[in-house]
Amino acid sequence: MKKNIENKTPSLLLLIVLVGFPQISETIFSPSLPSIAATFNRSMSDAQLTMSVYFIAFALGVLFFGRLSDKVGRRRAMLYGVSLYFVGNVLCLVAHEMSVLLIARFIQAFGASVGSVVTQTILRESFSGMKRHQLFAQISAVMAFTPAIGPFIGGFANHYFGVKMVFIVLIAMSIFIFCYTFAGLPETAPKDNKLKPLWPLARRMATNRRLWKYSLLIGGMNGILFSYYTEAPFLFIEYFSLTSAQYGGVGMVVACASVAGAMCSKRWVQHTRPELIIVRGSAVLLSGALLAIFVYLLPDAVQMIGLLMSIFLLLFGVGIALPNCLSLALVDFQAEIGSASALFSLHYYLLVSAIVYGMSVVHNGTLLAMPLYMAWIGSVILVTSLTLLQREVAIKS
Repeated sequence: MKKNIENKTPSLLLLIVLVGFPQISETIFSPSLPSIAATFNRSMSDAQLTMSVYFIAFALGVLFFGRLSDKVGRRRAMLYGVSLYFVGNVLCLVAHEMSVLLIARFIQAFGASVGSVVTQTILRESFSGMKRHQLFAQISAVMAFTPAIGPFIGGFANHYFGVKMVFIVLIAMSIFIFCYTFAGLPETAPKDNKLKPLWPLARRMATNRRLWKYSLLIGGMNGILFSYYTEAPFLFIEYFSLTSAQYGGVGMVVACASVAGAMCSKRWVQHTRPELIIVRGSAVLLSGALLAIFVYLLPDAVQMIGLLMSIFLLLFGVGIALPNCLSLALVDFQAEIGSASALFSLHYYLLVSAIVYGMSVVHNGTLLAMPLYMAWIGSVILVTSLTLLQREVAIKS
């Protein structure tokens, strides 16, 4: 373990909270999408824009706060971001028009992005080698589970108290996170850390083919994950007639797949090449998407069970592959890890935003739209992971 020479390493629990709250904020809206569409007299596709706009703002936010953390330090950047996140949540509560809600979601996501980029920077600069791989697996297990906490909380709040209660929960959460960060997050940036010109780094990153492949993998896997949470309310609430509270419970069960996958990854990485683990996870992911296509052919009585099984397999694959992608992606840019994390996150979150938006475009009211879309993305992911493995084998041979 390589500790920062200036400050102590932050607690794992705090890092889990900081990296997890942006995903809770994204998916807590998921069970409320039908209610939001009805409240603002908009279509389901319009309501789904509250999900895709989140990632556009998130992508811009990771660049801003990644650079800011190099200038003012990790701790101050985190506090500034969480404060802006609080403002966005308040605006969500008082919004009475869809346009205002979308602006509020943009501000909310811009602030929440600090939890992703700065936390990953702290992990990458505070740990190295096997320890970093294992910590990313642990963090990824939580990251895989936190998207399900959002629908669980949001479904309960929306079903029993209405959609406004969802916003009140987010406000309370932002206050807690600010206080916890203020009390517990040390400064981990090196004492001699300085804000360097961005263009030379961006040019070097743009010419790194290996980095582009990891961006495609991470963006594709996260895009699949959040496309599921965008389309799932239609599937389970409107198609299968579950209540929003029941849908939240289903999400908790499905999320166990990603957690199990991340735990398998943590165990395998001790004796298996990370690139091979990524290929295994990508293959499992694609198998789940292909299986979901055949659910359409099953009798109505068992379609929901079949869909849950296929989604479980798909997210299990994501849980296996994603931690290793996150851990390996920026090993060539350790000297400028803050800005490198910002640029890298900007790219793959723009890809996530495009994939999530694509899910709203292909939405057609059937069970086939999501699995066909995810099978196509999964095929690209598997091919990309195989090229990375071949490159690694060629280098070592």
